[in-house]
Amino acid sequence: MLPPILATIIFVIACIAGYGYRRVWKAEGPRWKLWVYGLVAAACLLTLAFVPLATGT
Repeated sequence: MLPPILATIIFVIACIAGYGYRRVWKAEGPRWKLWVYGLVAAACLLTLAFVPLATGT
């Protein structure tokens, strides 16, 4: 179970990784950076999708 603050941190990391992915993609940068940013973003979003949030009750 994820506490809300940890879920928020994971979401922010996913947003930053997505922004990095887009920046490298637009600049036609190295493919390995695309993979790193993409995998980090995907892992964060899949974690948020499949791990339940703690509700406090």
